[in-house]
Amino acid sequence: MSESTEMYLETILVIQKKKGHVRSIDIAREMNFSKPTISQQMKRLKEKELINMDEDGAITLTEAGAKIANMIFERHTELRDILIHIGVSESTASQDACRIEHYISPETFEALKTYFKDKMLNKKSQVCAVL
Repeated sequence: MSESTEMYLETILVIQKKKGHVRSIDIAREMNFSKPTISQQMKRLKEKELINMDEDGAITLTEAGAKIANMIFERHTELRDILIHIGVSESTASQDACRIEHYISPETFEALKTYFKDKMLNKKSQVCAVL
């Protein structure tokens, strides 16, 4: 799956979470792309059965599209949180997570997630023991 496709699907998911509904114009604004560019990509995503579009132009993710979008969104949020945890500024962490999320292997992502989850639980346990 291309980085571009993943970014479009994640953007649709994020807009849906914010607004409850998604239209091409919302995606164009969020991604800072032209409406014709978005229309072309939505056609491709529909052909790949990753989105549905109704007669009013409302866009929804199919089950397959939602699976990919949620995976990328989870990677983004987890990687951003890990980067912030090690001292990266929030804005830089978000930008870097956006790049890394498309290239990191599932194995490496799961290892990082597990490692930092364990570290955070350990840190909380140590704080509780002191209290």
